[in-house]
Amino acid sequence: MNHSNARKLTTFHGLIFKRNLSSQIDIQKRFSEKKFFNSNHEDGGIVERLCRANRFGEAIDVLCGKKLLQEAVQLLGRANKKPPASTYCNLIQVCSQTRALEEGKKVHEHIRNSGFVPGVVIWNRLLGMYAKCGSLVDARKVFDEMPKRDLCSWNVMVNGYAEVGLLEEARKLFDEMPERDSYSWTAMVTGYVKKDQPEEALVLYSLMQRVPNSKPNIFTVSSAVAAAAAIQCIRRGKEIHGHIVRAGLDSDEVLWSSLMDMYGKCGCIDEARNIFDKIIEKDVVSWTSMIDRYFKSRRWREGFSLFSELVGSSCVRPNEYTFAGVLKACADLTTEEVGKQVHGYMTRIGFDPYSFASSSLVDMYTKCGNIESAKNVVDGCPKPDLVSWTSLIGGYAQNGKPDEALKYFDLLLESGTKPDHVTFVNVLSACTHAGLVEKGLEYFYAITEKHGLSHTSDHYTCLVDLLSRSGRFEQLKSIISEMPMKPSKFLWASVLGGCSTHGNVDLAEKAARELFEIEPENPATYVTMANIYAAAGKWEDEIRMRKRMHEIGVTKKPGSSWTEIKRKRHVFIAADTSHPMYNQIAEFLGELRNKMKEEGYVPATSLVLHDVEDEQKEENLVYHSEKLAVAFAIISTPEGTPIKVFKNLRSCVDCHSAIKFISKITKRKITVRDSTRFHCFENGQCSCRDYW
Repeated sequence: MNHSNARKLTTFHGLIFKRNLSSQIDIQKRFSEKKFFNSNHEDGGIVERLCRANRFGEAIDVLCGKKLLQEAVQLLGRANKKPPASTYCNLIQVCSQTRALEEGKKVHEHIRNSGFVPGVVIWNRLLGMYAKCGSLVDARKVFDEMPKRDLCSWNVMVNGYAEVGLLEEARKLFDEMPERDSYSWTAMVTGYVKKDQPEEALVLYSLMQRVPNSKPNIFTVSSAVAAAAAIQCIRRGKEIHGHIVRAGLDSDEVLWSSLMDMYGKCGCIDEARNIFDKIIEKDVVSWTSMIDRYFKSRRWREGFSLFSELVGSSCVRPNEYTFAGVLKACADLTTEEVGKQVHGYMTRIGFDPYSFASSSLVDMYTKCGNIESAKNVVDGCPKPDLVSWTSLIGGYAQNGKPDEALKYFDLLLESGTKPDHVTFVNVLSACTHAGLVEKGLEYFYAITEKHGLSHTSDHYTCLVDLLSRSGRFEQLKSIISEMPMKPSKFLWASVLGGCSTHGNVDLAEKAARELFEIEPENPATYVTMANIYAAAGKWEDEIRMRKRMHEIGVTKKPGSSWTEIKRKRHVFIAADTSHPMYNQIAEFLGELRNKMKEEGYVPATSLVLHDVEDEQKEENLVYHSEKLAVAFAIISTPEGTPIKVFKNLRSCVDCHSAIKFISKITKRKITVRDSTRFHCFENGQCSCRDYW
């Protein structure tokens, strides 16, 4: 090779070397610039450095620790080597905690494709992840694929089925278990309780007691106590209480709350109170539960007393559930003064006006006849809920103000609130109390055509009541024949009431036959039919009806009326002579009767049994319970003071007429709430306009 060629070859070799060196440098540069993890997170730098060091498992663990699951799963797919078992465990655990089913499936797929052979721990983690994410089909596939299962595997699967109410599948696996622990039994017992199968829960709990080395834990006995409470079996409840004491679990205050609830539901209020008193750190749930138990057992005084203790406590404050329960008790008892005090306390502590307890305030005021205060509560709510709107509409309907009721229904719609079937019951009731037949029919058909709701039995009852009160019996019969459901006892009672008003004996007999089939021991049907026969002059039928009533042992519910004076309730029944002021009441009623007659009052003696002398009939009418209560309230309060009287039955025609005259003579506003509505008497007129 000559010198010239050698130089060319050397030059060419140099160019090749330079180019290769440059390529290697470029490759190294590109590798150094490659980013394994794209994130602005503060730990992004740490993760990136770990990836560059080929420590992908640790990088994924860092991301799992920060709950950056999507980034962790993404990095898992880019890792160039198989991560350790601990990394898979961390990934699956985060998927379980965040209920991230899709990411969990990706991790599971990576395990399959990577050639990694999981042990029973990772299998159980996968099983638990699918169960917690609600994918029991995938969980069962994993369970069936597992080469080896331990007790945890069985428990996870049994509990997964039980949690979602698939008790047949849960029980089948439970029965197949090679061994069981307290977790296994608890899963099944709790599952039965949640699925409203308390008897099965108690059977299984009893079986557990007979299995050696099978000790119930707090959760097991708590579920068993709940099961005994559900069937209100005090015997079983006390047995479980004994197990709790013997097992040394009676120091748990959460369990005490369950026991207190059980005793309360079983009617053992004193035992419930004993448990309550043992709880050292009572929370608001315990207080509310005990107060509620007193009210449900009609031990009103003790319930209000305990509420006062709670209010005076410096550790616990009542919540919306407490207030709702107390206000409901006030509404049931029509104790407006107590209700006002509760309202005042709620205002002082700055109670949330958005709370559903506000709707309880509205309900309390409407049932106590204070419709203005109910209106003020609704007007003061930034955004009244449906219950508040509905209660106010019903309150106006019952207080004889149908125009206001329908006005607030329009405001409800304007607010964007969607009415429900209860709202329409109150709207139809407003039409019923005012005799707005055409308007009522319009609202009835709008329920389905305009608002997309289905007619309920209550809607039909309201419509039938409206038509029967108006005497539109042919239309009424057509509506009943087209009903998609069987007419209820309330519907037939409405028909019977309308027949009584309009003297329709034939239809009344049909309604009575239906009512006798549904509830043969209801005295109201017999009494109403007897009165219908008497009004029609069918004395033999009237005697037959009362005789039948006597033969089967049905007795008429005694009418009672009450009024509250200076926070004390005074209760009266017809011809009641037991009140300490009876003589003054009777004397005042005698004076009123004479003045009423001068004003044109005529006693409705036709309502009294026909075999009594006219003078005695009139005497009987004078001492009806609401007249006694009204007279007592008048003589016990200063002139001009409005009075309220409440009655457990529907007011009779004579009392209604008499109280109109009394309101005019005494110049009092008299509000009477009977079993169906409020009657506001003032200056000789009633808010019902004599349409009731």
